[in-house]
Amino acid sequence: MPDRFIPRAALAVAAAALAAAAVGAPAAVAATSAGTGGPQAIGGAQLSGRGVIVDYGSSGARKLPDVKASAFVIADADTGQVLAAKDPHGWYRPASTLKMLTAVSLIPLLNPNATVVASKQATSVSPNVVGLISGHAYKISDLFTALLTISANDAAVALAQAAGSFGKGMALINAEARHLQADDTVAVEPNGLDATGQHTSANDMALIARQALRLPAFLKYDQTITATFPVSKKKSVSLYNQNSLLTSYRGAIGGKIGWTSAAGATYVGMARRNGVTLIVTLLHCPALTEIDSAKSLLNWGFAADGKVAPVGTLVSALHSAAPASTPQVRSAAAGAVDRRAAARPRAAAGAVDGRAAARPQAAASGPSTLTTAGYSSVGILAAGLGFAYTRRQRSRA
Repeated sequence: MPDRFIPRAALAVAAAALAAAAVGAPAAVAATSAGTGGPQAIGGAQLSGRGVIVDYGSSGARKLPDVKASAFVIADADTGQVLAAKDPHGWYRPASTLKMLTAVSLIPLLNPNATVVASKQATSVSPNVVGLISGHAYKISDLFTALLTISANDAAVALAQAAGSFGKGMALINAEARHLQADDTVAVEPNGLDATGQHTSANDMALIARQALRLPAFLKYDQTITATFPVSKKKSVSLYNQNSLLTSYRGAIGGKIGWTSAAGATYVGMARRNGVTLIVTLLHCPALTEIDSAKSLLNWGFAADGKVAPVGTLVSALHSAAPASTPQVRSAAAGAVDRRAAARPRAAAGAVDGRAAARPQAAASGPSTLTTAGYSSVGILAAGLGFAYTRRQRSRA
C-alpha cells in the first residue's frame, strides 16, 4: 500500500513542478469513503483507524453514542485532545462545511468595510441562495454574514473573487488548509458544492473549526441569528441562521451545516460548558440527523472529557511568514485532482447544497473588485503542495 503521508521536505524539493502539475486533467473519481491512514497519521497513530476509535481505560466513562455518520471527531478545542473518532482521516465530500475554511482563510485578509462587485460567475451559481445581482457592489462583512448564516453559495464565490480573482482566492483557501495541516482537504469550490477532486476529513474539519474559534470576527458572523442582507437599493433578504444548535443546545457557540445528495448531511458544531470547549464534526450523515447526532456526541464529550484517554491530537498550525504580494495563478479548481479508487458508489456530483430553494437571478456580466492585497508566493506554493499530496493513491486495507 503506498504511503499517503509524503515527507514535507520531499514535497518542497519538487514545489515548482507541483504547482504546474496542479492544472492536470481531473480523474473521474469520487472523494467519498475512507482509506487507511497509517502510523504517521496526522494527530497520532490511532487516528489512522477507519472504525470507531475510543479508549475508555478504567475510568468507567459511559459508552460512546451510536451516531449515524460515516466519520466523526469529538475533540477538546483548548487541549487539542481527540476524545473519540470514527474514520477521522477518511476522505468525504464536505458540502457547505467547507465554507468554514473559506471564512477562516479570507476573514484575516479582506477588509470587512470594503466592497466587491458581484460577477456573472458568482450570480450564476446554483443555488445562489442570497440572490446577488451581477454588477452590484456588496460589503465584505455582509457577504461573510450571508455565507455563515444561510450558507450563501453566491457569497462564497464573491468572497473568493475579492482576493483578486477566483483562482487567487482558491489558492489562498487551499494554502490555509496546508497551513493548518488539514492535509486531507482540497477545496475546488469555495462554497463546498460537489466538485471532482474536492474532499475533506472529520479530522481536518476539526482543525478548521479550532482555527475559527481563534477568530473573533468569524464567531461574530457565525453566531448571528438574524440579519438583513441588502441585495439592491430596492430589495433586501432576511437571513436566519441555519445552525439550530445555537438556539437549542446550552453552551453552543457556533458551527456550520452542509448538505448535498452526494455528501449527505455534514456538520461542524462547537459548544462551551464550565470552561471546556468542544468541537464535533460529522461527515456523510443521513439527512436531518446531523444536529441531534452532534448533540449526542457533545453530551458524551462533556461527560467524558478528562476521564477517557485521548486517542489523538488536533495538531497546531505550521509557522509561516506573512504574505506580501499577489502573483498570478490559475484556478485551484483546475488542479484539485483525486486519484483514489472509489470504494462505494455515490450519487452524482452537482447536487443542490443548502436547504434554501434556489431563486433565479440576473446573470449579466460584471467585474470582480480587488478589495485587499498582500499575499505571497508562499500561499501558492502551499496550495501546490496540497494538490500534489492528494494525487497520491490511497489503497484500502
